[in-house]
Amino acid sequence: MELTGNLVSTSRDFISNKLLVTFSVNESSEFIKNYEDIKSYKLTDLVVKRHREKRSLDANAYFHVLLGKIAESLNISKPRCKNVLIGRYGQIDFLSEGEPVVIKTNIPVSQMLEQESLHVLPCGVEVQNGREINFYKVYRGSSTYNTKEMSVLIDGTVQEAKDLGIDTMTPDQLEKMKQEWKSHE
Repeated sequence: MELTGNLVSTSRDFISNKLLVTFSVNESSEFIKNYEDIKSYKLTDLVVKRHREKRSLDANAYFHVLLGKIAESLNISKPRCKNVLIGRYGQIDFLSEGEPVVIKTNIPVSQMLEQESLHVLPCGVEVQNGREINFYKVYRGSSTYNTKEMSVLIDGTVQEAKDLGIDTMTPDQLEKMKQEWKSHE
């Protein structure tokens, strides 16, 4: 169960010396409905993180509509088009240490750009033992983007579509969509 809420207070149990943390929960009825089950847990995993609204599903749907039109206009596959667009306007994936994720493989660029489950763009090439080895920078999939990240992806994709003569939403419609995203953050 995932809940949203606010930290209310902290105190310390003097007997166990453990920290006691109190949160107010927005989804009270959801918690109450599951209370007896939760109470029976011997140990519970807790995750506390800053709340971020997910980007609008309309935004992701619109991205995929434009992606399909761009791919058709350029006579390339949708996976290749998506990899290129995400590589240009998307978000790089990072290791926990803060370094960008880069993979080294013998898979040729023409084959790698057709991947649907991994979003990459080539960033280097080396010859090792007479074989070409490619390096690819890895990008997060658009389904993981927050509102701001999705907005950047949409803006870039809209511009690419316009450059190809593809009809897009009007500037007013795009602005309205962005305002709806902003109102959720």
